[in-house]
Amino acid sequence: MFTLVVMAAGLGSRFGGTKQLAQVGPNGEAFLDFAIADSRAAGANRVVLIVRSDIEADVQQHFETRGGLPDDLDIAYVRQDEHGPSRPKPWGTAHAVLAAAEAVSGPFMVCNADDYYGPTAYAALAQAMQTMADDEAWLCGYHIDHTLPAEGAVTRGVCQVDGDRLVGIVEEEGISRADNPFPEDTIVSMNLWAFSPTFIDALQDGFERFLADNCDNPTAEYLLPHAVAEEMEKGALTVRVVATEETWIGVTNPDDLQIARTALESR
Repeated sequence: MFTLVVMAAGLGSRFGGTKQLAQVGPNGEAFLDFAIADSRAAGANRVVLIVRSDIEADVQQHFETRGGLPDDLDIAYVRQDEHGPSRPKPWGTAHAVLAAAEAVSGPFMVCNADDYYGPTAYAALAQAMQTMADDEAWLCGYHIDHTLPAEGAVTRGVCQVDGDRLVGIVEEEGISRADNPFPEDTIVSMNLWAFSPTFIDALQDGFERFLADNCDNPTAEYLLPHAVAEEMEKGALTVRVVATEETWIGVTNPDDLQIARTALESR
């Protein structure tokens, strides 16, 4: 059993609304509905939803409208904006996980609320994390050609992997189906992770250092890949990669919605 931590506090600036609740599934599902269902099938018994105060009621209403969540699934809400110094923009994905500290015990997965990862990705990560040590983490890696949208360019975290060990992640911008300089089976990160609870202590220390340098910067973000890389560089964390054959589905702009709906209908 494990906890799923869903990062659902983003502003969705380019989307122009609450992207976390956009109806993308054939029955009106949002991406987070698939995340909860697929992780539950993989063994999750608790879900922590990281939200903003101004959208928490909308998220709760979404589930109520759809008939509620399973009775045997423990659900907790965490308001990211109530943790750390106040500002309009959330402090980033690593801070989001840190905000969930009091709601998490034992091993946990982390995912984005606005991405579709696929059921076998959760199953593979759940299997891998069964033997995860306190100083280890797991990343579910995707083949780059399974993550590129039909149109437009994206940024991807290209993984450097030695065997099953993650050596580093390099952010590469401007990748598209028409202009992809990487082999099709290149592994990239889509922010689907598994951690032990000791990682949260490292996030606390890292966030304090981050604030010391960025407390007056209104746009700086404490990001999960950067926090992981920092622990790897110190030799405090070993990250292993389990690859999936799933195809990622997501939206950035409103025009992406119909593409995502069509892709999910075919699943």
